[in-house]
Amino acid sequence: MNKKIKQWVPVIALALISAVLLYLQPEARTPFGTTVLDYTMELIVVLPAVLLLMGLLSLFISNQFISAHLGSESGLKGMAVAFLLGTLPTGPVYMAFPIARTLRDKGARVANIYIFLSAWACIKIPQELVELRFLGAEFMIYRLVFTVIMVSLLSLFVEKFAHKP
Repeated sequence: MNKKIKQWVPVIALALISAVLLYLQPEARTPFGTTVLDYTMELIVVLPAVLLLMGLLSLFISNQFISAHLGSESGLKGMAVAFLLGTLPTGPVYMAFPIARTLRDKGARVANIYIFLSAWACIKIPQELVELRFLGAEFMIYRLVFTVIMVSLLSLFVEKFAHKP
C-alpha cells in the first residue's frame, strides 16, 4: 500500500467508527461536534506558533548542536537538557510532537525525545508551582523525584527494547 495512503488509514478508521457511533447514539452528536470544533479552533490558534517555532529551530539550531547536546553521545547531560527543554514551555502536549520530530531529524537520541515529551506532559514549571501551592512541598518533591526517575528509566527501556531505527 502506498505510504501516503497508509498514513490516512487510522484517520479514516476513526472517522468511520465515529460516524457509526454517532448514528447509534444521536444524543452524542452535539457534544461531539462541540468538542471537535473546540479542538479545531485551538489547533488553528496554536499551530502557526508551533510551525514558526519548528522553522526557527530548523533554521538556527544546527544538527551538530542537537547531536552534541541531545544525541547518542550526550549521556546524562543530554537527559538533563531534555528534561529542561520539556519543562519550560506551556501549552498542550500535542504541540511537542512536531518539535520532537524536528529534534529526532536533527540527531537527538530516542531516549531524550521520550524524556522531552514526558517532561512536557508532566513536569512543567508553572504546573509545579501550582502543585506546590495546593499540595505542599513534600508532595511536589516526591512526585517530581519519582517522575524523573521513572521517566528516565522508561525512556532508556523504550530506546533499548522498543525502538527500531
